[in-house]
Amino acid sequence: MEVHKKSNIELYAIQKVKELREARGFSQADLAFKLEVSLGFIGQVESSKYPAKYNLNHLNKLAAIFACSPREFIPDSAV
Repeated sequence: MEVHKKSNIELYAIQKVKELREARGFSQADLAFKLEVSLGFIGQVESSKYPAKYNLNHLNKLAAIFACSPREFIPDSAV
């Protein structure tokens, strides 16, 4: 199976979302419901086997879900 490479900044954002999701006790399905995406989308984003990733609209909505700034998902310096 082909492995899809995600950029370092995409991986940073994905990891931050995963950390917040787990800290809040949300399952992938819980977050998918709140983000209004398909049940499998979060799993695909968190997996290196799929090219799925969050876009800026997702990050903005995730900031609202987690009551934080969208900047939370962007590193302070280039990665």
